[in-house]
Amino acid sequence: MKYIRLPLALAIAVLLFDFPARADLKLPAIFGDNMVLQQQQPVPIWGWAVPGAKVTVKFSGQTQSTHADVNGKWLVKLGQLKASFASQSLVITAGETKTFTNILVGEVWLASGQSNMEKPLGKQPGQKPTFNAEAELAAANFQNLRIFQVEKFLSATPLDDLQKFNGWQACDSNALDSIHFSAAAYFFGREIYTNLNVPVGLIESSWGGTRIEPWTPPVGFKAVPSLAKLAQPKITGTNNLSNTRPMAIYNAMIAPIAGFAMRGALWYQGESNLMGTNANNDYQTYADKMAALVGGWRKIWNEGDFPFYFVQIAPFHYHDGKTPRVNSPAMLPEFWTLQSRAARQIKNTGLVVTTDLADNLNDIHPRDKASVGHRLALLARNQTYGQNNLVSSGPVFRKMKISDGQAVLQFDHADGGLISRDGRALTWFTLAGANGKFVAADAKIVGDNVAVSSAEVAQPVAVRFAWDESAQPNLANRAGLPAEPFRTDDPLK
Repeated sequence: MKYIRLPLALAIAVLLFDFPARADLKLPAIFGDNMVLQQQQPVPIWGWAVPGAKVTVKFSGQTQSTHADVNGKWLVKLGQLKASFASQSLVITAGETKTFTNILVGEVWLASGQSNMEKPLGKQPGQKPTFNAEAELAAANFQNLRIFQVEKFLSATPLDDLQKFNGWQACDSNALDSIHFSAAAYFFGREIYTNLNVPVGLIESSWGGTRIEPWTPPVGFKAVPSLAKLAQPKITGTNNLSNTRPMAIYNAMIAPIAGFAMRGALWYQGESNLMGTNANNDYQTYADKMAALVGGWRKIWNEGDFPFYFVQIAPFHYHDGKTPRVNSPAMLPEFWTLQSRAARQIKNTGLVVTTDLADNLNDIHPRDKASVGHRLALLARNQTYGQNNLVSSGPVFRKMKISDGQAVLQFDHADGGLISRDGRALTWFTLAGANGKFVAADAKIVGDNVAVSSAEVAQPVAVRFAWDESAQPNLANRAGLPAEPFRTDDPLK
């Protein structure tokens, strides 16, 4: 018996000493070759291994270690990194070793929303390409601008990892065109890259035709009392999972990347919330839903109130087209004010106005995404990166006073003075007296104010500006940024 046990013990010892313990080391898909890691803030690195396994992460002279928990999950945080164009490697060891190469350090932004964020530079079925698409693609060679795209997927519960994606790659015409990467995000990222002179990483997670609710995490709904019930949607059967169900897109396309260190987020969505729910005026809750989305993402990222910039949906014939999609032409400007309200109520946010960017009022996908990306970049450069000499907003109504039969309007962000973009008389101002009937009005720039009057209204009470879905007004500041639509009879707070 002793003769039999000794070789067995020796054999076991040989196995233990000659071969490492099996670790099953895995990292989420968001980590990969060619990625950009965020500068100047802690950078979480996480994944899975055998429970209890020691995990060591090395990058840019730093070494961080931990042990996988009882479920095999692990997380370390790299200390603040300096921006770098030097190609570096991220090495993770847990019994086995994984190495990611050609990694840069710079600025990382997440771009999300529906079809106007999804719209690429080039061809998209059923859409016209963005302006100058061929020339823009040909010139899009920026090896230090890296792109990552999350593909469409749904889940009833939050997923640990992405199921469909296009991994990190350097930006060039082939990369942009082959995966149909977001034009608005690209133009934004290009300006940040060329202006700040640091590497930039862009993560796109968008889905055309989707509402805001499927993108929102439950913690976001729970923080807004009027929306708390949406955190637990009713499940009536196996076919209930669709891209309209609250949290279904968040679970599959946002939750798996939550925590990846980034500077901020861009959002271009709203058309689907304006349309299709007019009977119960559901669109009127959009400002609250924006609060739920932004607050929810900030909570799960655990990076504080990171910058969140979003785009006003553009003028379009929702009502006046062949098939009305809303109840009146005033519903779009009402929605614009809800987007404006969200920008005022949610800290560290900003709104891009697009009333001057609709090239065809019968096309819901305006082709000028270069200006959208530029205006998003202006917000980031001014508010996030501290370039205080930049103007990042058009005129925003502040207050009104009545004087000599005129409504005199004062504005914030009248930087450099107010102008008419086309040099003609100001357009899309209406005026009402005590009877509440609004009529077309004359409007003139007087210093930094606008004086509004009408022969039909002796005693003005209220002014509305750009109060129609087809409004493309010409009031702007000298920086060329358009004035935000507003009405004085329901002031924003």
